[in-house]
Amino acid sequence: QVQLVESGGGSVQAEGSLILSCAVSGYRGMSGCMGWVRQVPGKEREGVASIDGAGRTVYADSVKGRFTLSKDVSKNLLNLRMNSLHSDDTAMYYCAAEIPRGDACTPSANFGYWGQGTQVIVSS
Repeated sequence: QVQLVESGGGSVQAEGSLILSCAVSGYRGMSGCMGWVRQVPGKEREGVASIDGAGRTVYADSVKGRFTLSKDVSKNLLNLRMNSLHSDDTAMYYCAAEIPRGDACTPSANFGYWGQGTQVIVSS
């Protein structure tokens, strides 16, 4: 049973930073595709960043250069460091894992497992 539990969300001023963490259990040593996806009520989900089993990362253009995705397999954590936050980054952020075999590991991948989400609010 794959379980993903997010933490680290909160309120921050514009240009501030946050680190989101996803505690992972039951997912093959985090060897598959994982990522973070965000959603604002009334809008479509937006893939933020992804990381594959080899540690290769892909970022959405909207966060490139500001967000850094990493995984700590020894601690079963998927971390998203977010710098230079602005109001457009306000959203519910979800940790996600596992994509269909053969699919590319990208932020917009069709993830099969999801966490409950953690809210990020950026005030200007």
